[in-house]
Amino acid sequence: MTGSFQRIAVIDIGKTNAKVVLVDAKTGAEIAVRKTANSVLQGPPYPHFDVEALWRFLLATLKHFAAGPGFDALSITTHGASAALLDNQGHLAMPVLDYEHLYPDAIVDAYQRLRPDFSQTFSPCLTGGLNLGAQLHYQKTAFPELFSKVATILTYPQYWAHRLTGIAANERTSLGCHTDLWLPFEERYSDLVDSLEIREQMAPLRSAFDALGPIRPEIAAEIGLLSPVPVYCGIHDSNASLLPHLVGFGSPCTVVSTGTWVISFAVGAKPQRLDPSRDTLVNVDANGAAVPSARFMGGREWDLLTRDLAPVAEQEELDAASAVIKARAMILPSVVMGTGPFPDSRSRWQAEPHLAAERRASASLYEAMMTQTCLDLIASEGPIVVEGPFAANRLYLEALHTLMKRPVYASEATTGTAIGAALLSGIKLDVPMQRITRCIKGLDEYAGEWHAISGRN
Repeated sequence: MTGSFQRIAVIDIGKTNAKVVLVDAKTGAEIAVRKTANSVLQGPPYPHFDVEALWRFLLATLKHFAAGPGFDALSITTHGASAALLDNQGHLAMPVLDYEHLYPDAIVDAYQRLRPDFSQTFSPCLTGGLNLGAQLHYQKTAFPELFSKVATILTYPQYWAHRLTGIAANERTSLGCHTDLWLPFEERYSDLVDSLEIREQMAPLRSAFDALGPIRPEIAAEIGLLSPVPVYCGIHDSNASLLPHLVGFGSPCTVVSTGTWVISFAVGAKPQRLDPSRDTLVNVDANGAAVPSARFMGGREWDLLTRDLAPVAEQEELDAASAVIKARAMILPSVVMGTGPFPDSRSRWQAEPHLAAERRASASLYEAMMTQTCLDLIASEGPIVVEGPFAANRLYLEALHTLMKRPVYASEATTGTAIGAALLSGIKLDVPMQRITRCIKGLDEYAGEWHAISGRN
């Protein structure tokens, strides 16, 4: 059946934006893309994602694609740290909580007494609801009447699969994404599901590669589909970015998935130096294997550092790097506190430049040194693949190659998450890559000073 696919529609819901991408099943080319903002409603009962607005966008876009090129399979990828809580009728019993919402101290303290140890889950203690277990504890503790109506708990990609097919499932890449709910090396739930008394509500486990079923007939009719379209179970977005390179490079290799979060995966590495206080963890890949990982909010930091700067040509930024390195103009971590390898450090400038090109160059070098720190913490090996927005940042790529002394490849796929999600359907694709070869003079000394001030070790 997979050999007959021509075009795959991929639903890709990120923390900031949502999109639907139409992928050519033979070439991996992105035929069409439609985007919308992923809005957060402030309440009641708490800040939550506007899933109904997303649903309307998804249906309208799928209808548009069906009337044009068409598609014959559908896959799904979303951000992590989210779950959907359904009632007996399959509707939301509670809104899908925004993971950046902060909870009262008493609830946070109570959860700390419940959560399993890092040595079991390899899930660090994170702020707000970045640990999915903390969200479920908050929802159950603060809203017991609403929570009493919860019949089924779904990880977020599988919520959208459920809306499309009526089939409830959970999947390992989302459960293994710093939830506190999963034991990655034992491939089973942690004791937290029993402490929270939710084991019976957890939907059945399915593989990311499973076709759950066709799009429900009434939805297919609304979209304008003329024949059944299978819906694949779905995958956590960073793991979708990882999947093509598991196939292309094997083990060991390193994948740096960039977006709002910069998440680094050390395929084939052992969890020997993982530090829960520095946002290192173990993720679970599409095949169910444990992968040491590290994160920082690099895309958010890039936006904060550059959004007020005038546009700068790529070559101008590359040329400005020499002046930045010579002047030791550098941004010290962390631009977004509370996450990443320096969670308690407050960002500041050393020898702050004023020209836009130099400020952008400083930001690119900052992102590369933060990435280097993450890769060192997870003992990554092998070639490094950068995918997502930072794959178009030449200075960042050259700086990472210079610092890591290893091959660096920039993925030329504009939506790596969509390509990875499309692979769930069983198609075979080669992602185009560009190898980075240029090194930056003087960067090692500059980075050494940055690490010494930042307290790398």
